[in-house]
Amino acid sequence: MSGGSPGRLVIISTLCIAMLLMILPMPEWARPFRPQWVTLVLIYWVIALPHRVGVGSGFITGIVLDVLTGSLLGQHALGLSVVAFAAIQLHRRIRVFPFWQQSLGILILLLVQHLLSLWVIGATRGTAPGLLYWAVPFIGALLWPWIFVTLRKVRRHFKMA
Repeated sequence: MSGGSPGRLVIISTLCIAMLLMILPMPEWARPFRPQWVTLVLIYWVIALPHRVGVGSGFITGIVLDVLTGSLLGQHALGLSVVAFAAIQLHRRIRVFPFWQQSLGILILLLVQHLLSLWVIGATRGTAPGLLYWAVPFIGALLWPWIFVTLRKVRRHFKMA
């Protein structure tokens, strides 16, 4: 994340809020439906400011998320790095689509991260999660328009280019 410090602080703050949402306690029945907040926020910043937020940002964010959630060190880092790379490659295309088409692209990115996470889980624990595991990317795709609009307002408010 390079650039001016006010912009950097805004990006880091939004990622920290997303991490807080990831570790916030939830009822047992709602845990399988927790959206991938950090991934969604990271995707937004990569698409909006690819010259500031990239693969390195995804890796660092993933390591911090691994430590916060107590998962295998590198599990989220791998997924977020790959998603950030793909989002950088596709950012010009995704930005011109209407929200419903953006949501489909975001769904694919979220599914990629989930597949990588499943691969790591399978390699380390050997037990595959249930079908509810696949609901999370779809929930994230449904939330994408609101996240996009909210973070775009934040970016415009702080005049980040």
